[in-house]
Amino acid sequence: MAEWLGWPLLRQLTGADPLGRGLAARSERTDAQRARTQDADAVVRSVCPYCAVGCGQRVFVQDGAVTQIEGDPDSPISRGRLCPKGSASRELVTSPLRQTKVRYRRPHGTAWEDLDLDTALDMIADRVLATRAATWQETDADGRPLRRTTGIASLGGATLDNEENYLMKKLYTALGAIQVENQARI
Repeated sequence: MAEWLGWPLLRQLTGADPLGRGLAARSERTDAQRARTQDADAVVRSVCPYCAVGCGQRVFVQDGAVTQIEGDPDSPISRGRLCPKGSASRELVTSPLRQTKVRYRRPHGTAWEDLDLDTALDMIADRVLATRAATWQETDADGRPLRRTTGIASLGGATLDNEENYLMKKLYTALGAIQVENQARI
């Protein structure tokens, strides 16, 4: 019968807090809890990797590992808010299913194999140069200079910043590609 004396409602009505808020609802377990961001070694500002909005994020790091990602209240774009995908972006770097090696499946192959990064980059460079050589157009049918390739194109992501877009445009222009676009403009 005395069990009901410890109920929060009774503590609210009879306790020291005249408005019945907070103190009566607290418990030892509540007092012992800590914010999961409290022990972070560093807080790094970032931009959400998903859509073209570019919401600001605060990335909490402890012992070199990402422990939490939250909206950045100082961001003029998102003012601390994140959509469900942005809120779950911590899983991009912490998921045990995340690929951390270069995976390659040979043409007509049925199995994936691991490659070291240098081998993968060499393969990409070889294919870019071969595609450029095979699709190069020096002149048109009337002999007018073209100096272009239509075998290489680029569609940039919406989260690329101006500097990244500038470098990509310079690279593809140097390769002779004429189909260079960015998702943010589509």
